[in-house]
Amino acid sequence: MTSTADSTTSPAPHRQHYGLTFAVLALAGATYAVLQSLVAPAIPEIQREFHTSTTSAAWVLTAYLLSASIFTPILGRLGDMFGKERMLVAVLVVLAFGTLLAALSTTITVLIAGRVIQGAGGAIFPLAFGIIRDEFPRERVPHGIALISAILGIGGGLGIVLAGPIIDALSIHWLFWIPLILVVIATIMTVLFVPESPIKTPGKINWSGAALLSAWLVALLVGISEGSSWGWTDPRTLGLFVAAAILLGAWIANEQRAVEPLVDMAMMRIRGVWTVNAAAFLVGAGMYSSFVLLPAFTETAPSAGYGFGASVTQAGLFLLPSTMMMLVISPIAGRLSARVGSRVPLIGGSIATCLAFVLLAIAHDQKWEIYVASGILGIGIGLAFASLANLIVEAVPPDQTGVATGMNTVMRSLGGSVGSQIGASVIASTIVGTALPTEHGFEMAFILAGAACFLGALASLAVPRPSSALRVSNEQVALVGESAR
Repeated sequence: MTSTADSTTSPAPHRQHYGLTFAVLALAGATYAVLQSLVAPAIPEIQREFHTSTTSAAWVLTAYLLSASIFTPILGRLGDMFGKERMLVAVLVVLAFGTLLAALSTTITVLIAGRVIQGAGGAIFPLAFGIIRDEFPRERVPHGIALISAILGIGGGLGIVLAGPIIDALSIHWLFWIPLILVVIATIMTVLFVPESPIKTPGKINWSGAALLSAWLVALLVGISEGSSWGWTDPRTLGLFVAAAILLGAWIANEQRAVEPLVDMAMMRIRGVWTVNAAAFLVGAGMYSSFVLLPAFTETAPSAGYGFGASVTQAGLFLLPSTMMMLVISPIAGRLSARVGSRVPLIGGSIATCLAFVLLAIAHDQKWEIYVASGILGIGIGLAFASLANLIVEAVPPDQTGVATGMNTVMRSLGGSVGSQIGASVIASTIVGTALPTEHGFEMAFILAGAACFLGALASLAVPRPSSALRVSNEQVALVGESAR
């Protein structure tokens, strides 16, 4: 192994075809993405199964999101330092243990603990992006990253679709037993078929920075998650938001002073990074809103003046066009990224998601209208999500791929948390007594989700054009050099 000031490079062993590497990474990513959303439609059933409150059952989702947001950038950075394949295997082992614990759980406390452990699987995506950048032929990198990135959306939609049939045919616990089998297979295949990355960056983890990152994310996400039940003006909610702002400032200051920061603030200020992170936050808000709003709308009995009285399984089918279109459009987005750059599909995807929510707001009386809007939503998410990681990878040095794409994944999750909670709060605010939410409440929630995607399109327009690559690269070098000084 030879060393330089910035990285170490091992002699290149024989590498198998990159297609096999991609298949393994896709399986790992899809399993994590399905686990992320599979429990969402099952929350009422989980509440009944474990004899717990609605708030406690909701933590099955919240704990997973919190854990993933904290672990993703940290483990992505460890992958840059110690080897992405090695770290991917470790992450899959941890994911398998958490999934086993959840499958065996008999109390809500144990189930939530299993979900916390599962959250470490969020690092699969930044590690996969780094492996693709290191292993694939240069001309195939945009296509590979686009497909893996889109899996986050595809798997999320697939989880919503599959939850009902699994519960109906088997039980709550099979929501974890089935993914566990896939995680074990992915772990074995990673050990056997994914080569270790030749690019590593020796260094140390800024543990104080990691602690501050964890602290402000926890304060922010707990405030967002509990705000709808506590009240947005409740002292506890406001206190958490204030604490998150203070801790965020402390984290930024810590990272700027650190000799080896966990997240390079100079990197985060690069135009090609912060604009893409903003777009990820806003489009993520739209996507995750659909996972909450569409099932709730379609499951409402027609006696309320809207809705179709769908079961959990039937409600999932309304999202099937979205999932199928994401699957179809992702390879196209990859080819577009390779030919015209990733900025174009990101802009187009943001506009399409905005259009889908506008259609839902004005036309939702017939089932076919929901199916059409769902399909357009899938096109938009497929284009946007396939582009985000490529734009980040293009904007940062190879030795920062893990942490940079990890932070981008966190921004999607943060946006999703904000979007889904705001959407749920809007429809809940129209409930009077024990009645159902009003149709107007859903229309307002659809409009807000569409507005988030419209702002995402504006952020996408601010992303540097491909012709600006040289200028952006020079800016990147200058900023990183300034940080080093």
